[in-house]
Amino acid sequence: MSKVVSFGEVIMRMSPANNMMMKQSNEMEFFFGGTELNVAASLSTMGCDVKHVSVVSDDFVGESAIASIKSYGIDTTHISKNEHPLGLYFLEVGSSVRASRIAYNRLNGSFANINPNQIDWEKALEGADYFHWTGISPGISESAYIALKKGLQVANEKGVEITADPAYRSNLWKYGKEGFEVLKELVSYSTIFIGGVNEINEILGTSFGYDKDSFIQAAETLMKEIPSIKKIFDKTRIGVTASNQATQGRALVNGQYFETESLEVNPVVDRIGTGDAFAAGLIYGLINFDDEKALKFANAACAIKHTILGDVNLSSANDILEVMNGNSGGRIKR
Repeated sequence: MSKVVSFGEVIMRMSPANNMMMKQSNEMEFFFGGTELNVAASLSTMGCDVKHVSVVSDDFVGESAIASIKSYGIDTTHISKNEHPLGLYFLEVGSSVRASRIAYNRLNGSFANINPNQIDWEKALEGADYFHWTGISPGISESAYIALKKGLQVANEKGVEITADPAYRSNLWKYGKEGFEVLKELVSYSTIFIGGVNEINEILGTSFGYDKDSFIQAAETLMKEIPSIKKIFDKTRIGVTASNQATQGRALVNGQYFETESLEVNPVVDRIGTGDAFAAGLIYGLINFDDEKALKFANAACAIKHTILGDVNLSSANDILEVMNGNSGGRIKR
């Protein structure tokens, strides 16, 4: 069984039920998630051996978060605690022409105050086949950036495959460092790039377009600038309304371009975590299939997550394979 290690914030999501706006409701549902944790939970659900590295609050909220993480079968040995509150965000789920809205409260939370020296990366990455990170973690605080950089250096020394999802969030990066500089530095430790033209333009300061030829040119430029990157996988989205979405994957590997068919989801139950489902599907696919099938599996995982409430794709590998193979009619299984 392949072993995957992820690093990132554990964050609480709070949301009014039934697509209501906050001013309509005085009740909130909550879920524990976080971009990298969502990937870890999905991979564990699909049967991978997964360990998550993080820090949570030293109170009953942090204890509840760890219990939630353990319920997915994730190894929490390297999740520590500190005296700062758990980060959280508020979500109003949109519908039809009304977009979803998110407000974050994370920059003074437990993960933002992580102590990089408390993580034993040698032990955390022992036996690891893949190490997954995203651009959200180094944007939260300088200490999170330092912790991640140390982990990447150790993973690199151990020859671990490093999957980078360098998502840029403009509401982060408040501690004096430029996002594009940090992300370019951290991507240089990585081997697999999960992102597209937006991310490449952000990191390299380029202005590539979004059509097929521009994607290929952008991917080739990134691999020339950062030679450690060997494979680039991208998820594209076509949003008709908040309730009607379509996803498609494309990739450039060893100079070869390939793409998936578009998968439409209507109605959408929950868009949160769909990119994380894609990343998890891709990592699972790379472990078990060839690159082209891995991309198809990732796109199917992304599509099916749109039908699941909460941050995490709870679908099994077999569920995803059925969608990938065209069994998307939604007939009842008896």
